[in-house]
Amino acid sequence: MKLKSFILGVTACASTVYAQNHQNNPGSNHGNKFEQLGTILPTPNIYRTASGAPGQGYWQNRADYDITAYLDEDNRKLKGSETVTYYNNSPDQLDYLWLQLDENEHSSINNSGYSASSKLPKHMNSENLKSSELPAADNGLGVNLEKVTDAEGNPLKYVVNKTMMRIDLPKVLKKGEKYTFKIDWNYNISDRMKYGGRGGYEHFPEDGNDVFTMTQWFPRMCVYSDFQGWQNHQFTGRGEFALVFGNYKVSMNVPADHIVAATGEGKNYKDVLTSAQFERWQQAQNASEPMEVVTLEEAKKAEKSKSKARKIWHFEATDVRDFAWTSSRKFVWDAMRVTIPENNNQVMAMSLYPKEAYGLYRKFSTKAVAHTIKTYSEFTIPYPYPVAQSIEASNGMEYPMICFNFGRTEKDGTYSEGTKNGMIGVIIHEVGHNFFPMIINSDERQWSWMDEGLNTFVEYLTEEKWDNKFPSRRGPAHTIVDYMKLPKDELEPIMTNSENIIRFGPNAYSKPATALNILRETVMGRELFDKAFKTYSKRWAFRHPEPADLFRTMEDASGEDLDWFWRGWFYGVDPVDISIDKVTVATPDFDAPAKPFERKYTVDEPEVNAFEDISKIRNRAEKIQFEVDKDKSLQDFYYRYARGQEEVDTKKEYTFKADVFENVSAADKAKLQNMKAYQIDFTNKGGLVMPIILEFTFEDGSKLRDKRAAQVWRHNEKNVSLTYFFDKKLKSVQLDPMKETADIDTTNNFWGEVPAPTSKFQVFKQKQGPSARGAGRGTLNPMQAAGKKK
Repeated sequence: MKLKSFILGVTACASTVYAQNHQNNPGSNHGNKFEQLGTILPTPNIYRTASGAPGQGYWQNRADYDITAYLDEDNRKLKGSETVTYYNNSPDQLDYLWLQLDENEHSSINNSGYSASSKLPKHMNSENLKSSELPAADNGLGVNLEKVTDAEGNPLKYVVNKTMMRIDLPKVLKKGEKYTFKIDWNYNISDRMKYGGRGGYEHFPEDGNDVFTMTQWFPRMCVYSDFQGWQNHQFTGRGEFALVFGNYKVSMNVPADHIVAATGEGKNYKDVLTSAQFERWQQAQNASEPMEVVTLEEAKKAEKSKSKARKIWHFEATDVRDFAWTSSRKFVWDAMRVTIPENNNQVMAMSLYPKEAYGLYRKFSTKAVAHTIKTYSEFTIPYPYPVAQSIEASNGMEYPMICFNFGRTEKDGTYSEGTKNGMIGVIIHEVGHNFFPMIINSDERQWSWMDEGLNTFVEYLTEEKWDNKFPSRRGPAHTIVDYMKLPKDELEPIMTNSENIIRFGPNAYSKPATALNILRETVMGRELFDKAFKTYSKRWAFRHPEPADLFRTMEDASGEDLDWFWRGWFYGVDPVDISIDKVTVATPDFDAPAKPFERKYTVDEPEVNAFEDISKIRNRAEKIQFEVDKDKSLQDFYYRYARGQEEVDTKKEYTFKADVFENVSAADKAKLQNMKAYQIDFTNKGGLVMPIILEFTFEDGSKLRDKRAAQVWRHNEKNVSLTYFFDKKLKSVQLDPMKETADIDTTNNFWGEVPAPTSKFQVFKQKQGPSARGAGRGTLNPMQAAGKKK
């Protein structure tokens, strides 16, 4: 494997698991965490500069595709033919080309061969219980190559290695030259609900129809780059894709009553839609509210007709890295126009969904699509494409201009709060992938976090602007604590190859998203961060960025030295755990007896954040107008429930207990009339250096805050002391009061009353109780309990 790890300025050997966090002075209590990344990062060159920008010699290859596809619905088989024109813009001579045959993931004989450890099961489905076939028998899945030729029809020599295909060129392809070749292929479409994966079909036994999601469905060019050469790592189903940009012309031959959606723009809607549908499509292009192009009634009728006639749909897409499509007679289709203010781009926001999702998708999906591309445009680059759409397909996956997401109601039309918020969240996430990595085109096969982590971060910003009460689960610092508490031998750095990550979700999604949010809110501040992040997005739009390009750009555009941050959060597994160990006062001390605090709370309360995080507070202070307040039609049952406008009977109670302290005596208050010096001693127990954020609470109820940058630890990475002078009595000190740093142990973050000078300083622990959100699986959801359906 050619992992992107740099040691002494050169590419590391294949056995290296991740980009290593080399330390200059590992036996010392300083001189490690604040050293520059130095040789950990690749040496700048004419292709990628030390500033993080593309260099004067930057290049990337491209590929244009002309594809025809035939969907055999009865046999669930796809037949395709493609003409590929590959442009060599590199300074290198190429004597072969590599393509991806991702559908071989489902083959029992041509898959990547990456096995996982297995043990005796505790229970087993009888349908899956059979003797192990050694060697494995062919299950009939995977790509069948019918013909591979040059532009004139002459056979080309090729080799298939599992999920990769090498075409040997008749002659060397030199810099500035292009080469055209053709491939005919077919494969049996897999049952996505049985085999998993991103593409396939889902069968609906109630009406006997299928929804086809055609993804990774054609042989696709691998990336040949300045930093790696060919990216031809095998596709295991986890590490996603490294792809080149190009232009697409695609024709799909499908049953005549199917509705097709795809990457790009439909070029013959007038020919494939009914006259009424085409008229609605034209009206939708000027609509400010979603309107149905294909109605629910038409979709229900089509479910029963099952035409044997055929229609051919034509789509074209420019400057995209991939192409996906969907086809079914079950689809309702709604659409509206969205204007992107930053570039005045007119975008068709659309959704397609079966009747099973109508109660949720019709109300929320297209508006969530519109909100997403507008918000991402604010934080990254203006959305450049003509279409953005969400397809309900019982899963979540992304492609240029099209994505697949879940969101179905119960049979009675109700839905849980978790289903609604989960659907909105996944639509925002998958539509957001248009920016990362569809436009800012990182290598997902190597660095999942550059795709999922960056996107999850902007997803969080977008959720925050959707509804100030939205229960974001990834992004706020306090939400990553449980993961970072795990033993270090169960963790790996963010800078780890996709295939080697154990807990993929926290590592590739949550931790990098949290790190970026902390960088924005706590380390850099919004203004500096947003400028730098937009600079990165602009620099690498329609290009192939690597981690160093992000790290260097964020520093270059902000003037902040962040190497300590990248070291700690991206190259290490240390958690944040800063403790207040001791407070020493230069005048007589005081103390007071502890007073217990008790609070009752119940489960199944409205699904809002368990903690009012700093982003929500600042968003309100900036008087952001939230989407649910601008558009009253989004204010459903759960909107009212979260605001106390709906009553639901909740029964089970829990008790939260913590220790607090009584006010000091009058005699002690008199002693506080003079200035006092307070020395606070801290220990970095977790190992990850972070800013020290303190909230001082005084006896008169007033508060003061102070934040010392992480560099306070630079001379001693384990212990520091800070001394403050106050002329009024200090009652308590709270470390990280807004839970901004992801501290894994908040029980040592609070300091209460000062003891007498001759006595030992006491540290009181702060206890936390569990939060409760929404209704559990199989329970009555709040909407049902209240007897409401909207």
